[in-house]
Amino acid sequence: MKFYMILPVVAALTACQAGKQPLPAPDTFAPSCGQDRFRGLVGQDAAILREVDLPSATRVVKPDMALTQDYRPGRLNISIDADGIIDRVWCA
Repeated sequence: MKFYMILPVVAALTACQAGKQPLPAPDTFAPSCGQDRFRGLVGQDAAILREVDLPSATRVVKPDMALTQDYRPGRLNISIDADGIIDRVWCA
């Protein structure tokens, strides 16, 4: 008997959810940190970063550096390898 009482509630809640569109996965968001402007830095010595006007939220990542796992599409990340060469530029 209780099953028949719950069934209309479940049906009503399901109907309310049917019209909502799912949110896109985080990896489908378009990067908004301007990484394309800085792709030319890859392969250059990290000393060049002193001469480049970087966005204020830029994070320079050095070898064995701990990173937070929060996703910020507006944050530019620049990775430097053990030899002091820029090896990656990305948004996150």
